[in-house]
Amino acid sequence: MAPKETDIINKYTAYLRLEKGLSENTSEAYAEDLNKLVRFVKSEPDASLLNLTYDDLQQFVAQLSDLGISARSQARIISGIKSFYRFLLTEDYLKTDPTELLESPKTGRKLPEVLTINEVNNLINSIDLSKAEGQRNRAMLEVLYSCGLRVSELITLRYSNVYFDEQFVIVRGKGDKQRLVPISPKALDDIRNYLIDRHTIKVKKGFEDTLFLNRRGAGLTRVMIFHIIKEQAKIAGIRKNISPHTMRHAFATHLLEGGANLRAIQMMLGHESITTTEIYTHIDREFLRREIIAHHPRNRTPEKENHYTENV
Repeated sequence: MAPKETDIINKYTAYLRLEKGLSENTSEAYAEDLNKLVRFVKSEPDASLLNLTYDDLQQFVAQLSDLGISARSQARIISGIKSFYRFLLTEDYLKTDPTELLESPKTGRKLPEVLTINEVNNLINSIDLSKAEGQRNRAMLEVLYSCGLRVSELITLRYSNVYFDEQFVIVRGKGDKQRLVPISPKALDDIRNYLIDRHTIKVKKGFEDTLFLNRRGAGLTRVMIFHIIKEQAKIAGIRKNISPHTMRHAFATHLLEGGANLRAIQMMLGHESITTTEIYTHIDREFLRREIIAHHPRNRTPEKENHYTENV
């Protein structure tokens, strides 16, 4: 009797969580990408996940392109499907891997939007502290920028994992892995100020140790953090397309510009591979290129040269 596809998929998602140690969000993302292949299989006569061929999978990839899915997203989906078929081989559901020769589309490395130090300061200083959520939002932005946290790490940050005297926080990152991250005195001061307001909130059961809460005493969502930062950027007059992740990029870029060691940045960001962190060296080079173009004597126009000599 052939195994049911739903049973196989459930076993695969359990494998991702328990054996691969992936977070719930990452596991759900893998499952959603796999669902795209499941929907494709249902549209093909006599097809199943266990009898797809390389040609079938090429047709599936072509369909992704026809639907307007970006090359970067296609590459992610293909990577997830390859992971699924490696699992099928390991569990002896298949003898050969039809994805072995499947290639991902070429993707350029897109550099993230980066805020300057002044823009970060303007963003944080534009928060209205007279509002009920003002001090909480200020503390959240300071923690994002001070520690380089992912948004998922911010909303799950525990009060008991903030060490005020030692100036460290324990962060629970991808794959439920913990890391120790230094936190600035400024961010700690803002947390202390926020705690005055937090102590007046009636906390819901299960959120007693969650640091940042909404007005109803429960944890914040990723969507709420995105909305807060988008709205605050408008108030601060920042026209760049920013998100919570932009604060993480600013953290890493400003450290690198200040001379921090790339390995130290890797540890603070919680990157498993140094190659992930190396994207910030590209940002740093672009920053240096702009500075050289703007200030090197050989790049000055006569007007700039006159202005320079007049101000010497």
